Amino acid sequence: MPDATDTADMNTSRKPTQGATVTATIRPDEAAHFGKLARDWWDPRGSSAMLHKLNPVRLGYIREAIDLHWGGDIESRRPLAGKRALDVGCGAGLLCEPLARMGAEVTGVDAALENVAAAMAHAEGTGLSIDYRAGELGSMSLGQFDLVTCLEVIEHVADKPAFMTQLARHLAPGGLMILSTPNRTPQSKLLMVEGAERLGLIPRGTHEWADFVTPEELENLVSAAGLRMHSVKGIGFSPLSGLHIGDDLSLNYICTVTAV
Repeated sequence: MPDATDTADMNTSRKPTQGATVTATIRPDEAAHFGKLARDWWDPRGSSAMLHKLNPVRLGYIREAIDLHWGGDIESRRPLAGKRALDVGCGAGLLCEPLARMGAEVTGVDAALENVAAAMAHAEGTGLSIDYRAGELGSMSLGQFDLVTCLEVIEHVADKPAFMTQLARHLAPGGLMILSTPNRTPQSKLLMVEGAERLGLIPRGTHEWADFVTPEELENLVSAAGLRMHSVKGIGFSPLSGLHIGDDLSLNYICTVTAV
C-alpha cells in the first residue's frame, strides 16, 4: 500500500487514489478475488457476464427511486444534475458510469486497487469524469452525498454493522441510499451458489452463502445506523422474463434507505 507521498503522486497522475491503512470492514480475500476479475469486468461475455445482465434491472429500480425521491421529470436524461453520488463497492464502474450520465458528480470506492484502475481506464475512454478511490471507506474524507449506492457488497464485508455506519455517515440530509444483496434462503443457496457457480455462470468463490443477509437482518443494520428501509423489492429470475424486479425476495432484493 502506498505511503502518503506515493498517494499524492497517484492523485497528480490520475492513478487510483489509495485510502489510509485501516482495515475495519474489508476482507482481503474478497478484495483479492474481485481484483482478479478486473481485467474483463467490462466484457459482457466475460467473468462478469451475469452482472451485465443484472445491471439494467437494477438501474430501472434506481431510476424510479430517484424520480420518486426528488420528484423530478421522469423524462429527463439527467435527473441527478447538481447532485453528488457515491457508489461503494463500485468494481470497475458499471454503476458509476450510468450515474455520471444521469448528471451526478460521482465518486466510486472499491476495496480492490485493480478494479479501480480498470474503472478509471474505462471512464477515461468514454470521456466521463469520475472520482475513483481504492481502500477502506471509513479511512476516506469524502464528505456527504445526495445518493449513496451499495449493490451486492454488504455480504462480502467483515463487519456489517461498522460498514453500515460508514455508509450512513456519507448520506447527506434528505439523501437517498440504495442497497441490494442476496437473501439467505434455501433457494439462493441452490441457485446462486450450488447452481450458478458450479455451472460457471459466475466465478467460483464469489459467494459464501452463510454471509448472505436476510431482509430482516438488513433492516436491523439500517435501523441501528439511524436510517429507515423502504420499498423492498425482489430481483428474481424466470425463463420467460429473465432477471426482473418483483415481489419474490427469495434470491436477491433491493431497497431504498433514508434518514429517520
